[in-house]
Amino acid sequence: MERNYALSQLANFVWGIADQLRGVYKPAQYGTVTLPFVILRRMECVLEGHRTKIKELIASTPNEAALGAKLRREGLHFYNATDYTLKTLLGDPDNLAANLIDYVSAFSSNVADIFPSFRFEQSIHKLDDNDRLYLLVSQFSEIDLHPDVVSNAKMGELFEHLIFRFNTASNETAGEHFTPRDAIRLMVDLLLAPDSDLLVTPGAVRTVYDPTAGTGGMLSVTEERILDMNAHATVALHGQELNDESYAVCKSDMLAKGHRVGAIQLGDTLRQDLHAGQHFDYCLSNPPYGGDWKSAEKVVRDEHKKGGGRFDAGLPRISDGQTLFLQHLVSKMRPAREDQENTGGRAAIVLNGSPLFTGGAGSGESEIRRWLIESDLVDAIVALPTNMFYNTGIATYVWALDNHKPAERKGKIQLIDATAFWSKLRKNLGSKNREVGDADRDRIVKLYDDFEDNDHSKILESKDFGFWEITVEQPLRLRFDVDPERIDEYLGIRQLAKLDDDVLAGVRVALLSLGGKVFMNRNEFTKALRQAVKATGNTLGLPVYKALVLAIGERDENADVCTDAKGNPEPDTGLRDTELVPFRDNIEAYFEREVLPFVPDAWIDESKTKVGYEIPFTRLFYKYVPPRPLDEIDAELDALGREIVQLLQVVEA
Repeated sequence: MERNYALSQLANFVWGIADQLRGVYKPAQYGTVTLPFVILRRMECVLEGHRTKIKELIASTPNEAALGAKLRREGLHFYNATDYTLKTLLGDPDNLAANLIDYVSAFSSNVADIFPSFRFEQSIHKLDDNDRLYLLVSQFSEIDLHPDVVSNAKMGELFEHLIFRFNTASNETAGEHFTPRDAIRLMVDLLLAPDSDLLVTPGAVRTVYDPTAGTGGMLSVTEERILDMNAHATVALHGQELNDESYAVCKSDMLAKGHRVGAIQLGDTLRQDLHAGQHFDYCLSNPPYGGDWKSAEKVVRDEHKKGGGRFDAGLPRISDGQTLFLQHLVSKMRPAREDQENTGGRAAIVLNGSPLFTGGAGSGESEIRRWLIESDLVDAIVALPTNMFYNTGIATYVWALDNHKPAERKGKIQLIDATAFWSKLRKNLGSKNREVGDADRDRIVKLYDDFEDNDHSKILESKDFGFWEITVEQPLRLRFDVDPERIDEYLGIRQLAKLDDDVLAGVRVALLSLGGKVFMNRNEFTKALRQAVKATGNTLGLPVYKALVLAIGERDENADVCTDAKGNPEPDTGLRDTELVPFRDNIEAYFEREVLPFVPDAWIDESKTKVGYEIPFTRLFYKYVPPRPLDEIDAELDALGREIVQLLQVVEA
């Protein structure tokens, strides 16, 4: 193929090869077969020009650890012990499958898990059995994927574009393993914005981490952006990914860029942090929206219960683990030193709206928000346009976290409404039909940098998000009027079930004797009931009396207030209500202003008061649009009516 080709050419080339698998594989399997060939070709192009040196070092260095160290001095982080290339394999077509397996197996141990993640050996045999192997090897051997021809950034985009096309072709959930590049670029620019001066200093060293790395898009874009700012900066990329194929793509891409092989790990981040004890300058993540954490439940709950770990702030509902990733990112940010500048870490994570407001006061989600806000970890939250992602059109938000804010931002949170900053795509990509272009991104970052209140930016303090949930009680008022037709219902309550028939008969007589009498005071009715039962020659325990009184009593606002043994009014649970009082207000003043004028005998049960936090993003940016005047609407309807009549006249004519 022509050198320096565009991404579309690369993608169409690979897609054309995949299309030749029709009949042998289902569309859902195309990616599993072709992606390892893309990776293999990329890796052998990276090794191009180094094979002689590698062969010499292998011969003189039997110890693999020492060999790896020598290779790193040559700028290589992996090697292949054979002389094979895809081109030379074609010279022995009869043994192509066996030689290809030998070729792949001869890569250094630090990349040995990449191809098994795709079950590549099984694919080789199946392709060979169906006369497709020679075709694929010959076609992939023709494409030049050398880093001088296809940059690291373009290679990452190719991987992601191919995964998207393979998934959409098979009607699977597109975008599951990666985030659109325009969203990533915005996240990265927001992440790096406060450090722009620091990043251009000579000798800058920065570490980057993604616990849901996918194919490595966020890591790649962050490195690319830092190196754009300072070509001599050192950037170390780290990540963890659950999906084995995405992990293989990410790892091979990182290796091709010369990053340390152990920096990319395979596994469930919530169940096991494979970068435990490490902290990073920048953390990014796009965790599953609304994904449950059942598979990691035991580990997460044990860690929370033990304390001193990642999830001390609280646990969300089992159906949505997004706030667990929020806590995890905070645990991975480089610790801050108040007495030192340029310490601490920043994080950017994209989430749906649930972490902003889900869960009432005292819930796990609210407690997590409380911890984040009271710890002054939330720097900014940006509302993105809808239809930004491949697999969902819902509202999404970028949270920027910082554990060492500059003085002007301390104690404050910036909310940015960027929902109107987008350009329409010429062609829909799954659910994605909008993108944040360069101009849109620059405008959003400028809003962040300016740190001012305006139509698209709100600067708020921590207490603007907090509230007390107070429990408002009203007194219990009961009227007692024994209905003879409901005697069997009264006697059917559970507390009377163990009484013998004679006692039950006596209770029936006692209740009938009270029929027709109305009691507006519970104590008076209880006393009358006791006397009526005693008159039948029976006695009942206190729990039975309480149950009977409760069964017979009817709520009546004209009845006397029911009181406890100390004379305090008892609450009516049916009238119990809660009120949310903002921290900016005062509980007593709020109660006198908003409650007592309507229910004068109400009171607050202070033992039930809870603290909650929510981020009412939509409400804070809501703008009232008055309805159009009725005269204007009537005039428009009249005009439309006349137009319809004219059209009908034309038809009838």
